[in-house]
Amino acid sequence: MTEAPVLVATRGAVRWLTLNRPAALNSFTAAMHAVLLPALNDAAADPAVRAVVITGAGRGFCAGQDLNDPAMVGDVDVGAVIDSFYRPLATRVRTMPVPVIAAVNGVAAGAGANLALCCDFVVAARSASFIQAFSKIGLVPDCGGTWLLPRLVGRARALGLAMTGDKLPAEEAQRIGMIWQCLDDTALTDSVTALANRLAAMPSKALAETRRAIDAAAPMNFGDALALEASTQRELGRAHDFGEGVAAFFAKRAPKFKDR
Repeated sequence: MTEAPVLVATRGAVRWLTLNRPAALNSFTAAMHAVLLPALNDAAADPAVRAVVITGAGRGFCAGQDLNDPAMVGDVDVGAVIDSFYRPLATRVRTMPVPVIAAVNGVAAGAGANLALCCDFVVAARSASFIQAFSKIGLVPDCGGTWLLPRLVGRARALGLAMTGDKLPAEEAQRIGMIWQCLDDTALTDSVTALANRLAAMPSKALAETRRAIDAAAPMNFGDALALEASTQRELGRAHDFGEGVAAFFAKRAPKFKDR
């Protein structure tokens, strides 16, 4: 039997999604998309899930679109492929009601690199690398890359990475602020597990609203950002987790957050 293209596991309050085409460096196919997006939707809908980890099987995270996939053979409308697969995937990751961690265990290229960058945290093994491979086949960055790259590393670096398609080692990606953390390969799984468990114990709704507010504030002027903060705090201030956090602070006990 053919193995599932995405492996789904629940470990406590954390849902692990493992891209599972190791022989092809977990490159995307229509079959993988048909499993990955529903798996993310299932995690979003499950109140017991309070953090999500996306990683890859074998020696790679994700090498981007598999050009041998039937969806890419013949007279292909690449824009339709984006609309069908990558736009919904990137949108889903960026709107998850819980934090999402990319555990980048090896090469992340093309849409695989930008899937990782869509996540709230990117934790990479030292042997991992990031490649904006699109220019090598006459395309532009997709899966959110045109939006993400300049916001993460600035216009000059974004253009350089996108136009040259050069490999960016994980250590350098951390140095320039593109990813959260670069770790020794042997420490990756344990460190990501600890981070995911830590986030799962935190107020999920407030974390998701933090992501939304920071993204929304980017094009705003200062006054509009202050107004957004006020409206968001008004909503969160009426929720369970704020009252619980304050009560736990005064009682000197660990809070039990539940909003999502």
